[in-house]
Amino acid sequence: MNIAANGNHYVPYEERSGAESVVYFTRDLSPEGLVKIYEKIAETMKGKVAIKLHTGEAEGPNIIPRPWVQALHSRKLPEAAIIETNTYYEGSRYTTEAHRKTLEINGWNFCPVDITDADGVAVLPVTNGKWFKEMHVGKNILNYDSLLVLTHFKGHTKGGFGGSNKNIGIGCADGRIGKAEIHTRVGSDDMWSISEEEFMERMTESTKATVDHFGKQISYINVMRNMSVSCDCEGCGAEPVVTPDVGILASLDILALDNACIDIIYNLPKGGGKALIERVESRHGLRQLSYMKEIGMGNDRYTIIGIDNGDSEISVADITKDIAPEWKPDIFNTFLGRNKARE
Repeated sequence: MNIAANGNHYVPYEERSGAESVVYFTRDLSPEGLVKIYEKIAETMKGKVAIKLHTGEAEGPNIIPRPWVQALHSRKLPEAAIIETNTYYEGSRYTTEAHRKTLEINGWNFCPVDITDADGVAVLPVTNGKWFKEMHVGKNILNYDSLLVLTHFKGHTKGGFGGSNKNIGIGCADGRIGKAEIHTRVGSDDMWSISEEEFMERMTESTKATVDHFGKQISYINVMRNMSVSCDCEGCGAEPVVTPDVGILASLDILALDNACIDIIYNLPKGGGKALIERVESRHGLRQLSYMKEIGMGNDRYTIIGIDNGDSEISVADITKDIAPEWKPDIFNTFLGRNKARE
C-alpha cells in the first residue's frame, strides 16, 4: 500500500498535486450563517430538491440544530424535502415506524421527511469501483432532481470521521441491503466485519453512485460544530465533545470540502484537534480522501473563500490561528439535544 493509500497517514497540503477547487468558509455558526453560505453553492439546486441530513437518534445532542435547517428551508428551499434512510443497526431509526417517531421527537416536522427506503430499494451503478458494480439505495431518491448534502462533520466509530462522504455513502444506502454490502462480509456473523481501508473504499464507492446519479446538481455543506469523536448514530451515548467549534464550509467538490475540514482539524492549535485526529487515524479514516481522489471524485487541493471577509481568499492557518483549544457550548446546545435555542 502506498503512503497516500494508507488510511492512518496524513498527507500535508504541500505534498498534494493537481487542480484546486473552491471551498467557502464562515465562522458564523447560526441560522444566518448557514443560509449565507448556502447561497454560495445554490446554483446547482434545480427542480425537485432533496436535503440529505443526518436527523439523529432520539434526542441526540450534537446534530445540526433544527432551527438552522428550518431557517434554510423556509428562506431558500421551501419546496424541498429532507431525505433519510433506515439504519442497519437496531435503534430508534431501525424501522420506518420507529424512525417517524424519532423524527418527531427531534423536531423534524416543519417540512416533508422522505425515508427513501420505506417502500423499497433502487440500484445505482458504481463506475470504476473496486468492490461494487452497483449500490442499493432507498428508491425514493430517484424522485429528486438535485441533492443538497447538509452534513454535521464529526468523528465516526468505523469511518474515523463523518463528512459529506459518509453522509451520502452510508446515509443514502438502504437500511437492509446497501448498508450490509458496505459493512458486512458475506457469511460473517459480525455485522461490522469490514473495517479500515476496505470499509473506507466501500463507503466511498457507495457515495460515488449517488454523486454520479445527480451529476452537476449536487452541493455540499459541512458544519464543524459539536464535533464529538462519536457519530450522531450514537445519540445520547456519544462521547463528550472536546474539539472546539470552527464554522461552516461549503463546496461543489466533495473531496475538497472533506479534505479542507480534515486539514482544519490537523491544524487546530494547542492540541485542539487531538481527539479527532486519534479517532481518524486509529480507524484509517484518511483512506476516504485518497480513494475519492483515485476514483475521480474531486480535488484534494482547494482555495478557501472567506465569506465573512468580503469573499477574500483565506488559508487554513487563517481559520485556525485564533481558535481556543477548549470546546464551549453555544446557545443552541440543550439539555437532551432537542436543538432549540436556550430561552
